[in-house]
Order: sequence, then C-alpha cells, then structure tokens
Amino acid sequence: MTAPARIAAFHALGLVRRDRADLPAALASTRRHLDDDRDRSLAADIVMGTLRWQRSLDHLIAHTAQRSLVSLDPEILTILRLSLYQILHLDRVPAAAIVDDAVNLARGARKASATGFVNAVLRSILRHRRALPLPPRPDVAAPSACAEDTHGLVDSERAAALAYLGITHSHPDWLAERWLDRHGFEAAERWVQFDNDTPSLTLRVNTLRTSRDALAAALAQDDIEAVPTSWAPHGLTVLSGNPLRRELDGTFVVQDEASQLIPLVVAARPGERILDLCASPGGKTTAMAADMRDSGEIVASDVRPKRVALLEDNVRASGSRCIQVLTVPTTGALPFTESFDRVLVDAPCSGLGTIRRDPDIRWRRQPSDLPRLAASQVALLLRAADVVRPGGRLVYATCSSEPEENEEVVDALLQARPDFARHDLRLDTAGPLAALLDDSGCLRTLPFAHRLEAFFAAALVRR
Repeated sequence: MTAPARIAAFHALGLVRRDRADLPAALASTRRHLDDDRDRSLAADIVMGTLRWQRSLDHLIAHTAQRSLVSLDPEILTILRLSLYQILHLDRVPAAAIVDDAVNLARGARKASATGFVNAVLRSILRHRRALPLPPRPDVAAPSACAEDTHGLVDSERAAALAYLGITHSHPDWLAERWLDRHGFEAAERWVQFDNDTPSLTLRVNTLRTSRDALAAALAQDDIEAVPTSWAPHGLTVLSGNPLRRELDGTFVVQDEASQLIPLVVAARPGERILDLCASPGGKTTAMAADMRDSGEIVASDVRPKRVALLEDNVRASGSRCIQVLTVPTTGALPFTESFDRVLVDAPCSGLGTIRRDPDIRWRRQPSDLPRLAASQVALLLRAADVVRPGGRLVYATCSSEPEENEEVVDALLQARPDFARHDLRLDTAGPLAALLDDSGCLRTLPFAHRLEAFFAAALVRR
C-alpha cells in the first residue's frame, strides 16, 4: 500500500505543476486529506523539498535516463522527482520502500507501462548515490590576474561557478548569475545554501497582550521551546513543539523575522495617523498598532475582498482598536487627503527574497517579470505619495532581492516627485536596524550576511 503522505504530495505537486494552485493552497489541500500529524508533516516536507531541489533532481533524472525531460510524461517526472528527493534528502523511510511506492504511484496514475522505467531510474541513482554526477564546487577563491569582471573570474571559472550554483544548488541560472555578479562567489554560494535550508517557524509577539519573555514562558509550559530572534526585537524562533496547536488568543502571529523589521522603518508613534496601503494579511499593521500602544489611527487597506476579509480577521484577533480596515480601488487617486504622518507601501513584488520559504518562486519568476512589476510598484508609490502630509514619512518595502524592484523604484519616485527626499535611516537609529542598513541608509537584509530573507525598505520624507 502506498504511503498516504506520498500520495498527497504527488497530488499537491500536480496542482502546482498545472497552475491549479499556488504552493500554500496546494499544501493546504494536502493536509486536508491526512488525519495523522506525521503524515501531514512528511507530505509538506516532500512537496517543499521536491520544489526546492527540483533542478538538481532533474539533472540526475536526465543523466540517468539518458533522455530529455520534455520527453517524459509530466506525472512520471513528478513521481521521479518526489521519490528521488526522499532517497537523497530524507532518512526516515528505507529507500526500497520509496522505490516500491514510486512504482505503485505510477500504476495508480494509470501509467503502468512506465513502472519499469521508474524502478530502473531510481535504483540506478540509488546505486550511485555516493558519487552523484553533479557539478563540483569550483576552486575560485583566489581572483585571477587576467580576470575581466569585478569578482575576478575568468570565463571558465565563471561557467563552473554558475553550473555549481545553478545545478548542484538548484537555482535558475539567471538568479545565480545576478547574485554572483553583485556579490561574488562565496556570498552567492552562502545565499543558495540559505535558500535550500528548511526555515524555522518564527513568531512575532503581540505586545498589546503580552511580552516576549512571558510568551516564551507560556509556550514552554506546553513543551514548546522558543528563543528570541537574532534581529527582530519582538520575535521568537521556535526550536521544538508546535505553537499553532494552542488556542488562538492573539498573543502572537506567525511572521518571518525580516518582515518583522519593516514596521521599525515606519517608526509609528502614539497618536499618529498611519496608512498601510497593502496591508493584508496584517502582520505589519498590527505590529505598528502595538508600536503606537493602540493610540492614534491606522487605516489598513487592500484591494481584493478575500485579502480584506483575512486582514479583518487578523486585526480582530490582535485586539487593536486603532485600526480601520478599508478596500481601496486598484487605480486612480486614493480616497484620502494629505493627512497621513506615515504611509507604508509594502508593495506586491516578485517575492524573490523569500525563496527559502516559498521554493516554487525560483521556478515561476523570470527576468522579464521585473520591469512589469517595477512599473506597477512605481505607480503605486506615486499614488501613495499624494496622501503623505508635508514632513511625513513614506516607506517603500519589498520582499525582493533585485534592484529593479528596490532602489530603482525609489529613484523613479524621487525623479517624479522632487518634493520627496530620501531619509537616511542611519541618522535616527541605534537599535536593531543599525547593522542592517546599507550605504544609502536603506534597510537591506541579505541571506549570506544576516541569515535573513532578502527584504528591502527605504524611507522618504515629504518636504
């Protein structure tokens, strides 16, 4: 009998492959059909891991089968990927059982004629698992005297570095090339390794209801071990146990640590009027409400009804009373006056900074997406600029690693709106942000330097 977790993972990966669901929705669908917590955990691990290591797995499958991937039936390719991921990266199930389940999955998918092929490919890779035909780490530590690029790599070294970063560490060439050119080989290597790590669960404490120490103590009583995050002042990293099983009492939200830093750039104060323009699901909104000690007014808005409903639920759970939730139009002038002390534009973006938590993004995004996204981001930022009061602060933030969506968008706003100036955050912070600011005074978290997802935030002031 095929393990339920592998059946669920096969169906979830099929949903993602056919664009029937994004990764979170596919995982939710997976969990719904499994009663056992261990099966739910294993299925999620298989789905995430298979997407994370997809390029490396495909390289091994093509090399072993001596066939191009496009010649393979898509469902058979999915079965090979998820099975090979388990063989190479998990040790909780014997390899023989994984191969048997792969054959059964092929039969269950009405691909009986491919069962022998599936068996042969997996067993061949299993026999050679200690010497896999993946590009080795190149020796590029010492810059070459005849190198022409800024990081000292001659063409042959560059090709070897890209093959290693892209194939062995399962990233698209275009991203590996960008990171290599901007930061050098060792930083790019640490970056792709970070992306392939399994992220810890991080929580942000709702300081309107409790403190970080008090929440950690309460979690410990439920055998949940959580320690303070490295950078975010109100965050906890869960080391063991599952806090999501606790009764939802509004004392915390699940929020990535880098995301928790964005409200610090806004620096909302009690009594102020704040606009959070792209607020759902509400993590940053409720963090700002806590920073304001629930005194003042936050207008939290989004454009899609489902996103607004989710935002309303999370605001209600936080216990904050200073937040007003609104739906705003997708185009045209915002329905507000120049009355906001601070405006946060946490813009829809490529999400390339969150590859570790959403591995499918690396395969869905293309370089051609960036100009289109940047144009939308500039337009959104220009709309937001109109409602900032003179002397007020406009904060632009993304979870993207790429300059087209970050500093180039800020530059476009400054060129179009000379009444705004860049605010150097180094002038007014000595707190947790200080070590995370770049040479232009913007927040820029980097996986290879800070062990955080790649987020960006710039503060602008209206003259």
